Amino acid sequence: MQRIHRLSLALLSTLAASSTALAGPLSLNPPKQRSAPPPIASIYGAPPAETAQPARPSAARSEYGGGFIEFLFRGPPGGRYEPSREPPTSYRQYPPAPGDIGPGMVESPYHPGSAVMDPRYLKQEVGYDGSEGAGTIVINTRDRFLYLVQGNGRAMRYGIGVGRPGFTWSGVHHISQKRQWPDWTPPDEMLKRRPDLPRHMVGGPDNPLGARAMYLGSTLYRIHGSNEPWTIGTQVSSGCIRMRNEDVIDLYDRVKIGTKVVVI
Repeated sequence: MQRIHRLSLALLSTLAASSTALAGPLSLNPPKQRSAPPPIASIYGAPPAETAQPARPSAARSEYGGGFIEFLFRGPPGGRYEPSREPPTSYRQYPPAPGDIGPGMVESPYHPGSAVMDPRYLKQEVGYDGSEGAGTIVINTRDRFLYLVQGNGRAMRYGIGVGRPGFTWSGVHHISQKRQWPDWTPPDEMLKRRPDLPRHMVGGPDNPLGARAMYLGSTLYRIHGSNEPWTIGTQVSSGCIRMRNEDVIDLYDRVKIGTKVVVI
């Protein structure tokens, strides 16, 4: 009987010690010493040399004790934060364009094999030191740019396509008409050169005059849109000045009938 009593007292002492240990405060702070994350490869440069990934501790040896506490601090098994790898918004030099996509286009720096507009021909505000007043359109057929003079030494510049050799011209005219999604009737001279052309086309996305047209005086020339944006920056037309549809819409909304147009 005394032996049983002594065993009972020993058992009660052990349970009391265990209860004291369990009653101690539980620390929710992870250890301060953490391994550094592996380097992230540059999205434009060559990838860095492979770095050995630290082994994830097993549940039995986890620094967080495993279970729910580890889930709170480390997330689900195998999960790891990956930073965004979206391309930067700052301008980068485009790589050489493939030879078959036209001089007005370049290869996309983010989607190799896909063509995008050469940034030189995108609409942008630039300095202007010419003699023309605000509101005048100046067309430089050599450099393939159209300028809408803003005044105060500034101009809005757009990329354009111009007349092919033998169809270039220069002079001063005024906008005599403006049309949205204009119909197209090829002139007789064009039909003689291209009898395969339709005699008339109603306005729309497939019409070669594009979304807008501004007619220059009594001539057959127009500033118009195009459903072939890859021809911007080239000599391709029969004398008309072609623009991207989004650009010709922007210009159309900025000018009015009677606007002076200087072609050099």
